[in-house]
Amino acid sequence: MKADELIPTRWSLIGRLKDWNDQAGWREFFDTYWRLIYSVAIKAGLTDAEAQDVVQETIITVAKKINDFKADSARGSFKGWLLNTTRWRIADQFRKRLPVSASVDLRNDETARTATAERIPGPAGFVPDATWDEEWEQNLRTAALENVKRKVAPEEFQLFDLCVLRECPVKQVAQKLGVKVWKVYFAQKKVSGLLRQEVKKLTEANS
Repeated sequence: MKADELIPTRWSLIGRLKDWNDQAGWREFFDTYWRLIYSVAIKAGLTDAEAQDVVQETIITVAKKINDFKADSARGSFKGWLLNTTRWRIADQFRKRLPVSASVDLRNDETARTATAERIPGPAGFVPDATWDEEWEQNLRTAALENVKRKVAPEEFQLFDLCVLRECPVKQVAQKLGVKVWKVYFAQKKVSGLLRQEVKKLTEANS
């Protein structure tokens, strides 16, 4: 997979997923989005095992429904489609908890069981738009950083990582790695510029 295709354009990705024999396409989809799905499932209140089930069931749902999805931006964004799919799978996990919680009602009262079910919110309640947007942006930034890392020399990325991501003083980094201070500043400027470009490109491709 090319570095600049870590998060592919939504419609081209959907087109590839419609071919069940495109194993590389499905692997690319999974590698790109599983952390996003897992993170929002955890934030919704699920356990690690339940969140992993959400990832699996979301991927399965995408596989089942992908041929019904039209590559038409007027019908909605890929981001929104994936959000709704994830919400339903999270809701499924919470519903699986119902028999356990309802079993404590020894009276076997239908009204009580109905009240218990009604306390389970709708799918949208598990993943607020703001939470999804936050995780989506984090996933995008991670992808952008990985893309840039593949485009620059290892030493340049190391200098950027130490100074910008780890916030180490420039002079300290230069001394530690035995390089000139100007080289550290140059790496910072170069990698930061590429990162801004990559974030912009991925944002436009996945809006």
